Amino acid sequence: MKALVLEEKGKISYRDFDLQDELTPDDVRVKPMAVGICGSDVHYYREGNIGDFVVRSPMILGHEAAGEVIETGSNVSNFAVGDRVCMEPGIPDFRSSQTLMGMYNLDPSVRFWATPPVHGCLRETVVHPASLTFKLPENVSYREGALIEPVAIGVYSAKKAAIAPGDTALVLGAGTIGTVTALAAKASGCSKVFVADIKLAKLELLEAYYSGEIVTIDLGVSDVSSVLADHGLDGVDIVFEATGAAAAFKGIADYLVPGGRLVLIGMPDGEVGLDVVALQVKEISIETIFRYVNIFPKAIDLIASGKLNALPLITKSYPLKDAVEAFEYAATLPDDQIKIMIEM
Repeated sequence: MKALVLEEKGKISYRDFDLQDELTPDDVRVKPMAVGICGSDVHYYREGNIGDFVVRSPMILGHEAAGEVIETGSNVSNFAVGDRVCMEPGIPDFRSSQTLMGMYNLDPSVRFWATPPVHGCLRETVVHPASLTFKLPENVSYREGALIEPVAIGVYSAKKAAIAPGDTALVLGAGTIGTVTALAAKASGCSKVFVADIKLAKLELLEAYYSGEIVTIDLGVSDVSSVLADHGLDGVDIVFEATGAAAAFKGIADYLVPGGRLVLIGMPDGEVGLDVVALQVKEISIETIFRYVNIFPKAIDLIASGKLNALPLITKSYPLKDAVEAFEYAATLPDDQIKIMIEM
């Protein structure tokens, strides 16, 4: 089959790839129709590894996908040929202790698309467990379906934050994950959501599409506390850290009200400093997230209901035949771009 293949660090090709996917009784076979390019895909392309996950042989890229069911396993009764679906890309060991506890995202043996040595979904067809495949409502496009994966991170973060109606939130980072987290926080009941970043072009994108939902803070000219004060706030109920940058943790407790919640989403490259006493004297609660768990249906429902508009995140699209060009562009992504989509 044709596939987009990372041959080695810095080299991608669109070519025939000999891959035989066996359809088990519990699987569906899907023809991907739209696939988003994730930062991890780009990182493998540019660096050849993420931590201990090293590209040692040609690997098919892509893990944010939506498509059409073209075949079902003998045990599958909830899907039919022609159904429009999106797929959760991490396949755990369904017998592991983590999965049995309901935290399958923490299974150390999870097989995640486009994470060496597991092939991704930028190919003509892919076989996937029906239990990790989800129907798209008629009013949700394939493009939106391919956004469910990153949106799920934001929705899961909002869930972990235990948002109450009227809460206020600050998101540090205006990249894809920071943006979907801000949208999810607003859709979950926050009355005010602030997004802070040093990249003005990304903040201007948010202002252009979400000015009624999100307040932006340009850290190049303003400090967070002053902007919050201008809105009559001594602090916010929730801070979502979505950069992973060590500098973001400095003074982070200052942004929170007593009893506030800190949700850690971004993954630092190494150890970071955190003022524990500053958190203690405000009795700040800390939540962490790793990907998501049991959240795709909620993300789909939020988009289908219109409470979360994800389409503006797609700032550029390419046909599959130009997928190599798409990755080359994504590898030097300008600040005024968020999500690059490949139309299959």
